[in-house]
Amino acid sequence: MALVICQVSLHKPEIKLESLKEDIKDFLKTSGWEKKLQNAVYSELNVFPSPCHPAAPPEHMKEPLAYMRKAQGSWEKRILKSLNSMCTELSIPLAQKRPASEQKELLNKWNEMGTDEPDLSLFRPVYAPKDFLEVLMNLRNPNYENGEQPSFRNHLGLIQVPLKVKDIPELKEDFSELGLNTGQLGIDDSAQVPPEFFENEHVRVGQKVLAEQDSAAAQQYVRQGCPTALRADLWALILNISNQPEDILYYEQLKSNVIQYDLLVDSLIYKDVKLTASNDDYYFVFEDYLYQVLLCFSRDTSVLDHFTYSSATPPKSYIRGKLGIEEYAVFYPPNGVIPFHGFSMYVAPLCFLYHEPSKLYQIFREMYVRFFFRLHSISSHPSGIVSLCLLFETLLQTHLPQLFYHLREIGAQPLRISFKWMVRAFSGYLATDQLLLLWDRILGYNSLEVLAVLAAAVFAFRAVNLMEVTSLAAAEAVLADLSTLKVMPLLQIFLFATVT
Repeated sequence: MALVICQVSLHKPEIKLESLKEDIKDFLKTSGWEKKLQNAVYSELNVFPSPCHPAAPPEHMKEPLAYMRKAQGSWEKRILKSLNSMCTELSIPLAQKRPASEQKELLNKWNEMGTDEPDLSLFRPVYAPKDFLEVLMNLRNPNYENGEQPSFRNHLGLIQVPLKVKDIPELKEDFSELGLNTGQLGIDDSAQVPPEFFENEHVRVGQKVLAEQDSAAAQQYVRQGCPTALRADLWALILNISNQPEDILYYEQLKSNVIQYDLLVDSLIYKDVKLTASNDDYYFVFEDYLYQVLLCFSRDTSVLDHFTYSSATPPKSYIRGKLGIEEYAVFYPPNGVIPFHGFSMYVAPLCFLYHEPSKLYQIFREMYVRFFFRLHSISSHPSGIVSLCLLFETLLQTHLPQLFYHLREIGAQPLRISFKWMVRAFSGYLATDQLLLLWDRILGYNSLEVLAVLAAAVFAFRAVNLMEVTSLAAAEAVLADLSTLKVMPLLQIFLFATVT
């Protein structure tokens, strides 16, 4: 992109050979391309991991720990086995071209797919979060298997791998903008300034950030929360999404692919939306949007790029009769991501912010390749689901030991309850306004660690009731409804009012 810009600028009459470098810099600044380039670079730095040691093998960029890579590989084989057995049982091909009549019908009802009621009774989710938790519970570092684990043997939770996770002092430092003396959207009162004054000033600053079109400034800004009216534009700026004509055209090409070809995963997407978002009081109205976005997502081969820094590997399928011959292999689904139970809930909250399908699609795709993929793959990354589970259990065991031991003794390990919240990034559990305040902080800190902190904070908030329960079912009942919780006070109290 930079090369094209420079080539264009060289043809401008105001560019002189004797002052080429300075003239090009001035042209980039006056044309607005300087800011666009900065945002593009900043976006790349946020997404891609730091460079590995030159001698490190390529797989280390995906996941440095061999036992994690092996566990992820085994999990992928299990998912594929489930998918293939469903394929065989139902005698349905993985992919097939739709008849012309079906293509026409789908095109006509593209904006009202929610009214369609296909028979999905024989389809089942490939896996659910609880299946994934069982796999994570069995993870072990073979280097510790037969020896002492002096620094880790006191961990009594379900996750038994020795990863470094942060303690409260480190979290306080990382999330310093959430401090009790800092103004926050989502807090009804503040010790320092009246909430109306802070909100008015915060909106003014937000408008200035948008006018400057600076991704880094926007990311810093949303750490204190987004005003509702500015959130959609601020998130798009942070994610470097501008919805250009070529982006809209790309979305239309994906849509065309959906119209032409029927994939087995389409039925899994339909089933998931029907089981989750369609039954949710907040999200059922967005059923059509969810089908459009998720069906297009399954065809998007650009999503494959994220596998360079993900511990996961995209599944392959072979043309009939050519099993094992690499030149006849294709990734299946084309984006390499097999949806699971609850997957549609990653998209649903975004429907409140974006009503133009191509922009909604781009925002979701960028959120997925930056954040959400880490919630359903096995890795040692600090924002990966294994680290989040360990961080949650460590915070609870360290700062609420009585509660932790009580729940453990009655067979109600806290992670069995909180896991589904974290895997879905709390979507479908919190009220939407609170969920969006939480996702503000995920974008602001470029980290999912806040999910584990919030999960621990929820247990702390309900600790008195939880100390009285005597079974897992009773504990689940106490924590069944999170829709009345206020996210920011919970986070602030847990992080900054906890004695360390």
